[in-house]
Amino acid sequence: MFKTALVKSASTPSSGTLPLDLFAAIDDLKRELNAVILAHYYQEPDIQDIADYIGDSLQLARAAANTNADVIVVAGVHFMAETAKILNPDKLVLLPDINAGCSLADSCPPEQFAQFKAAHPQHFVISYINCSAEIKAMSDIICTSSNAVKIVQQIPPEQPIIFAPDRNLGRYVMEQTGRDMLLWQGSCIVHETFSEKRIVQLKISHPQAETIAHPECEESVLRHANYIGSTAALLKYCQEVATQEFIVATEPGIIHQMQKAAPHKRFIPAPAENNCNCNECPFMRLNTLEKLYLAMKHRTPEITMSEDTRLAALRPIQRMLEMSV
Repeated sequence: MFKTALVKSASTPSSGTLPLDLFAAIDDLKRELNAVILAHYYQEPDIQDIADYIGDSLQLARAAANTNADVIVVAGVHFMAETAKILNPDKLVLLPDINAGCSLADSCPPEQFAQFKAAHPQHFVISYINCSAEIKAMSDIICTSSNAVKIVQQIPPEQPIIFAPDRNLGRYVMEQTGRDMLLWQGSCIVHETFSEKRIVQLKISHPQAETIAHPECEESVLRHANYIGSTAALLKYCQEVATQEFIVATEPGIIHQMQKAAPHKRFIPAPAENNCNCNECPFMRLNTLEKLYLAMKHRTPEITMSEDTRLAALRPIQRMLEMSV
């Protein structure tokens, strides 16, 4: 089994005295370090606004593969920072808060998945990028929600497939491609919290609104969606159609970019049960502008891993990038 060393420092440095203008201080550190900031759409608005690249998992992987920076700061979650390190072994890769994990990645423990894979030796393993480096290392190809259907369509129809770790995305891909796949039963806590009943109530009170949803949502939510797509696809869709109002069934961090792209339109976050903030990813929200500044200032927490793991995980990521052109 491959092992990943998570960090050189497992805790966030003491803040001390923070500069009054964090945006200016971060810009200064970017120039000093020759650093690039890659931020996911689910980050808080301040981080999105300071980032050099904003995107979903596929866009961030492409940005990481093409950067000339010496330091990559990944404002996202741990598997995203690992992907950047896999693609850039000689660069310093920082994650503002090392505890910014992923419930979906955690739902697929490497030891258990290795046993699952061994029990189905003839299967081709397609893993969603929301997984650990160890799972990537056991995979034949990686996919994202942007390209999962396209990837599966390129696999010979006679080849049996294991799809991991997200059962909801896997089920959606099966419906779109007609392929029967063996699904690992993992899921994202955010995308499973949306309330079908409350979405229906919203649709009744906003009859002109379209519901747009991420394919990690449960089938009961997707059946009410006018459009289903990756985070980047949802952003593009709401700009292109004439509809003026949207119910957004994905992590509400994306609404910041939606509102910037279409300020005259209205975006309503799909509600979770019990009026909680469960539609916000608790891991994504661990990153803050202050932690981003401190990570750059102290060059920690740093993502590291064994070269064996990195090389094994690199091959399926490269295959994904080649097949996603």
